Amino acid sequence: MKRSIKFTLLTAITGISLISPVTPAVGRAVPAQPPAPSPEDPRTSADRFIQSQPPPLFTAPTDEFHRQEDFVGAGGLHYIPYTRTHDGLPVFGGDFVVVSNNNGGLLSTFIAQRQPLTLDTTPEITPARAAAISRRQITDPHRVSAPRLLVLARGSGRLAYETVVTGRDRTQGFVSTRSSRIPSKMHVFVDAKTGEVIFKDDEVKTEDIVRPSSEAPGTPGTAGTAGTAGTTREPRRATPGDGTGYYNGPVAIGTSKSGTTYSMTDSTRSGVQCGGQNGSAYTKSTDTWGNGSGTSLETACVDGLYAVNAEWDMLRSWLGRNGINGTGGGYPVQVGLDDVNAYWTGEYANFGHTQDGRRQVTPIDVVAHEFGHAIFQNTPGGAIGDNEKGGLNESTGDIYGALTEFYANGKAPYDTPDFSVGEKADLVGGGPIRYMYKPSLISGNPDCYSSSVPGLEVHAGAGVQNHWFYLLAEGTNPTDGQPASPTCNNTTLTGIGIQKAGQIFMSALNRKTDTWTHQLVRKATLQAALELFPGSCAEFNAVKGAWDAVSVPAASGEPTTCTGGGSSGGGGGVSDFSLTLNPQTVSAQPGQRSTVAVTTQTTSGSAQRVTFSASGLPSGATASFDPASVTSGGSSTMTITVPAGVSSGSHKVIVTGDGSGLDRTAALVLTVGAAGGIVFDDTFETSLNWTANPSGTDTATAGRWERGVPQPTSSGQTPLQLTAFAGRNDLVTGRLAGASAGDYDIDGGTTTVRSPEITLPPGKLTLTFSWYLAHLDNATGDDFFQLRVLSGTSSTLVFRRLGSPVGRPGAWQAATIDLSGYAGKPVRLLFEAADNATPSLIEAAVDNVRITRS
Repeated sequence: MKRSIKFTLLTAITGISLISPVTPAVGRAVPAQPPAPSPEDPRTSADRFIQSQPPPLFTAPTDEFHRQEDFVGAGGLHYIPYTRTHDGLPVFGGDFVVVSNNNGGLLSTFIAQRQPLTLDTTPEITPARAAAISRRQITDPHRVSAPRLLVLARGSGRLAYETVVTGRDRTQGFVSTRSSRIPSKMHVFVDAKTGEVIFKDDEVKTEDIVRPSSEAPGTPGTAGTAGTAGTTREPRRATPGDGTGYYNGPVAIGTSKSGTTYSMTDSTRSGVQCGGQNGSAYTKSTDTWGNGSGTSLETACVDGLYAVNAEWDMLRSWLGRNGINGTGGGYPVQVGLDDVNAYWTGEYANFGHTQDGRRQVTPIDVVAHEFGHAIFQNTPGGAIGDNEKGGLNESTGDIYGALTEFYANGKAPYDTPDFSVGEKADLVGGGPIRYMYKPSLISGNPDCYSSSVPGLEVHAGAGVQNHWFYLLAEGTNPTDGQPASPTCNNTTLTGIGIQKAGQIFMSALNRKTDTWTHQLVRKATLQAALELFPGSCAEFNAVKGAWDAVSVPAASGEPTTCTGGGSSGGGGGVSDFSLTLNPQTVSAQPGQRSTVAVTTQTTSGSAQRVTFSASGLPSGATASFDPASVTSGGSSTMTITVPAGVSSGSHKVIVTGDGSGLDRTAALVLTVGAAGGIVFDDTFETSLNWTANPSGTDTATAGRWERGVPQPTSSGQTPLQLTAFAGRNDLVTGRLAGASAGDYDIDGGTTTVRSPEITLPPGKLTLTFSWYLAHLDNATGDDFFQLRVLSGTSSTLVFRRLGSPVGRPGAWQAATIDLSGYAGKPVRLLFEAADNATPSLIEAAVDNVRITRS
């Protein structure tokens, strides 16, 4: 299940009046020995970095960010994508990716948006008008979705409707001969002020080479004597089926067995199967498939499954990716399309036949090309975008086709590895449909980048990135039998090999944004080379040289030099450091100062220079560091100065250590308030002996209260369990995430947790705490999160929030309770949460519990 987490970049916690102890005008914290550093969850580290509001995000006051499901790739790098909303509307092009190592060290941030959004978000045309305009954008519309209002991150922002029109379209992009047999799922973006069509993009990606003529001698093919389409109900066991392909000869393919029936369903690669146009996998009584005939659909499935199997294994072994979709999943193959074509629908790949009808279009490079679209779709930024992004998507398919061919390493007379596309299929009798080493061998496909490339038909526009990849992998004069390749600047290049080139390209795709251009790919691949191959500049220089050789200009902010240093995912000899703060909760009165010890340790590799900064302070407050920078292993003192007139409140302050190879962050809570004293304070970073189920009467069977490091969860776009408000730990109802959002939430009844006894002094007493209650729309009013104050034999309900059938996203909030009525008495706090009545998905948490006296 895809998970996301939402948070708003507001650092002040409003509605809290916290009282701090009387301190001298200048005070210095005397910290205990800092705890030994431990690896940090990269997602937590990334969230904290985003909350520090770094300038490259171009954050507007009403922006919110939503963390999406992260990916782990080669070298242990973590890619953590975020989407943006502005004034509650999705922002297309406002997304970005944070790259981290395994231990939570931040390496880079990739973002395409170039300025804050300042637009008016009131539309001037109706959704119905936008739908009518969109409907006219394909030739045979069947269904039109409800238009979605959003913001395009172009300049200061452009308000638009996105509508999805499904049906059939005989025109796509620049091609006017698209077959009526191919479906269309057109995303249309209409200006919400003027009604202008800004751009449109079809989710169905097709080769669009030629329509089959009425005289074409072929037919879709035959299923073969033994193959039939059908489904099975019993559990399948994995089997290595014996196949005979047309393009690959005798091969082993992933199949399965149920009872006495075998199926072309690969139960070792989730979601992968092959069958005909009805969507069902072929089945038969034996596990021997195909006869080597070019017209047999069963044989086409042998070739199709073999190609997908090889691509899946290549992704795992060479590129560190888990399955086609990056999370262990794949997609079906369909054969028998009555068309001279192949296409990706967003849900499955469909393959037709050659123009002469003698072959099905399922060689390795064509199959892997279509599933390359699936990879492009299932990396950050998705597949929908403008025409230039469409050309880069087509090139991505070609690159994965070549990578898969080289991984499979077929021998003649079968499909051998090369950098031409579709040469074995010979789709329309003219040989390959593209040449990566010299794209201009196909008329209209340029070798070199120019201002006209972004506007080319997408298959022609694939040439420049294809040429770059070839030069990176093979160079200008390969020694492995591949052809020579020209350059646009007359340079001579040496390749780094296709496996390294693929790792760099995959890492770049994991940084992809809604907006994706040749220059952004250049920037992403340069950054990838630095992070994947620390200690070496050969790969960085090769990437740069290849882009220069195809005339793609430098991007703003791209890395320009390599020193052979840096950091990567794994640790092992690579330079890294930790950053800790002590204490993690400080107080300061207006006109006073507080200090915090900032400690670094070198955790691997060599020591590096670390420079400190702080964000999230209340308006007017400042932070200084003495010294301003240290060599990792050293310490600094942060002094927070709060001038007179600053309002009382609590603020999450983010301290950033900017290292020469990576960044690290740490958080603390700063409380500003009038003179007073702290009676009780628990950030849950250490145990103060709260007791779960203190009376032994809890009925919850899962999701019981515990202190620990919470793992974020969500359901679709609804964040549920969040990271701690500050620090790493909080009180939470089942801290683990599990395989799906509902694995560790509260189930079956009530869970309680009780504080240690707290003796309250005389005076005005105020309890504050951070909290959230999150649930889906299956909650009811019987579900709740609440707080009781226990004193003697009395139990008083002082705070309560009920569930409802309206989804409630997780979001940290602040609560303030007057405890003056308990002055002079011992009390305990009892937090309760429940999933009562019908089963619901309920999460709750508490952090930063404090009682102050004024």
